Amino acid sequence: MGLIVNKPAPDLRLADLLEQLKIEASVPEYGRMPVHFGGPVETARGFVLHSADYEANLHSMVVSDQFRMTATMDVLEDIAGGQGPGRALLTLGYAGWGPGQLEDEIAMNVWLTAEADPALIFDPADATKWEAALRTLGVDPLTLSACAGRA
Repeated sequence: MGLIVNKPAPDLRLADLLEQLKIEASVPEYGRMPVHFGGPVETARGFVLHSADYEANLHSMVVSDQFRMTATMDVLEDIAGGQGPGRALLTLGYAGWGPGQLEDEIAMNVWLTAEADPALIFDPADATKWEAALRTLGVDPLTLSACAGRA
């Protein structure tokens, strides 16, 4: 599974989700946090990709030394109360692949891959994340072709 990290859901903020879930927010600035479209699978299911400084009471999945992912309500309650992770990205839905599908797509040069960097995931504006990720690979977006191939 994967999460799209640069596509905010239009007109949806954490405050809207908290209101729907009847969670009181004691830290108003978190209400402005955008909710992202994480992918086309299970779009009603929420995920929080966050820094490793937070472990949910129920369960946080270790993604790497720097990232955790939590899909339980307690992370939203903790964020709303100012006790959540230092850095977080909220998504609804996820992207999914069948067994071996992603590996085959990578072998066919459908994907460019880069190291996951918290500064890239959490810091830049959503509109600049794709270009910033390419630049970490030394790729200028203007040099990309819409057709995949092999050299």
